[in-house]
Amino acid sequence: MNQERIFTVLREPHITEKVSVQGELANQYAFKVAPDATKTEIRAAVESIFSVSVTKVTTANVKGKVKRTGRGMSRKKNWKKAYVTVAAGQELDYMVAE
Repeated sequence: MNQERIFTVLREPHITEKVSVQGELANQYAFKVAPDATKTEIRAAVESIFSVSVTKVTTANVKGKVKRTGRGMSRKKNWKKAYVTVAAGQELDYMVAE
């Protein structure tokens, strides 16, 4: 995989209360990823950017919510989420990426 694709696979970290608890208990972290990203691409991107070893990658397609506005109905975009499990003893630091 080329270097440009590595940086386009991961969009941003997905930080919620549920993910924070999973990070402490099971070394799992969540990312918003490109809709066409595969599990092997996500694994390679996390391993190269954060210098950790990934043991498991799980993905989920999240449907955008329908919102009611004063002008009618609108819909948020669909997006893809990836749960990445890191090897025991390692952790991810979102602020310091090498």
